[in-house]
Amino acid sequence: MRMPGHKRCRAVRGALAMLLLAAPLAACKDENRFVPPPPPQVGVAAPLKEKIDRYVFGTGNASAVNQVDLVARVAGFLQDIKYQDGQFVKKGTDLFIIEPLPYLSQLQQAQATVDSDTAQLKNAASEYARQSALGAKDFASQARVEDALTRRDTAQAALAGAQASVAIAAIQYSYTRVTAPFDGVVSAHLQSVGELVGGTTPTKLATIVQLDPIWVTFTLSEQDVLRVRGLLRKQGIVTRADLLNAKVPVEVGLQNETGFPHRGILDYVAPGLDPSTGTITVRGVFTNDDRALLPGMFARARIPIESGVEALLVPDTAMGADQLGRTLLVVNADNVVGLRHVVVGETVGSLREVVSGLKPDDRVVIEGLQRAVPGQKVVPQVRTVSRAS
Repeated sequence: MRMPGHKRCRAVRGALAMLLLAAPLAACKDENRFVPPPPPQVGVAAPLKEKIDRYVFGTGNASAVNQVDLVARVAGFLQDIKYQDGQFVKKGTDLFIIEPLPYLSQLQQAQATVDSDTAQLKNAASEYARQSALGAKDFASQARVEDALTRRDTAQAALAGAQASVAIAAIQYSYTRVTAPFDGVVSAHLQSVGELVGGTTPTKLATIVQLDPIWVTFTLSEQDVLRVRGLLRKQGIVTRADLLNAKVPVEVGLQNETGFPHRGILDYVAPGLDPSTGTITVRGVFTNDDRALLPGMFARARIPIESGVEALLVPDTAMGADQLGRTLLVVNADNVVGLRHVVVGETVGSLREVVSGLKPDDRVVIEGLQRAVPGQKVVPQVRTVSRAS
């Protein structure tokens, strides 16, 4: 018997409703479970064992060994300038000429006085000799002999005074030529030809600077000073004279240079530390024939204190830091990351020396540091540390 149409529709709708209600119930039977991601992969490597040199470092500036203001020491009109601004000149080169004729005339006048006094002395000496001989035979009184002696001595003193005047006039005349006191570079001239210079006070004409050799002065911390002194004592260098005689090498580098390409020797150590800064001033002298170093340039400096020291090196990029100091991430035998506080030393290219806090067989995280979390497991991928790391 067939059902009426409206009853069949109701039956179909009821069956669909039951199916829709049953679907969520069936779904509730499946449980949602969290599947953790696999441990991250990181690159690990044992520290590189290698012999290195150790240094103490400082910062400072280059300064000229000699730098002198050239001044007009006599009054007169500037007659000539004998160099080009910024020119390198040799010692003794004429640089400025101050009108020499007035001073040459004074020198000639003083020399003429010497000639006259020389003749006067010659005559007075002859007269004294004659009167002395006559007096010895009682043909001249003692008074005449003494007068002759007085005239001779007076003429002798006058000649000495005239000779001193010649020396003074010669010095004044030499001052009309301003010469280079040493090899160096002369700055731009400050006075023009035709200007009156000298006067009551010396007039600055220019400055000459010696560039070869050149000094680099820098400071070392008190800790570095104590460290250096201890190592020098082991080498038998005890006194300041020992230190300077030992010709301790000094190396410097400029801001745009890699490493420390300029090499010199230590030539000065301050007698004490500056209590306000806790540093000591030291100085090295460097050949500078290429003029790479100029006075006033900032320079990084280092002094080698030990050579051939066994060290553990890791990439500097693997280093971290916190409030307690420098850190490294190390993976243990269970592949769990741990945080290790270390004491660092020298920089060797892209590597950093680890003085303490690390063992030769430790596995240091050198790649994927952002994925290595202390206390969590990782999948270590073995790498090798080299000078090119």
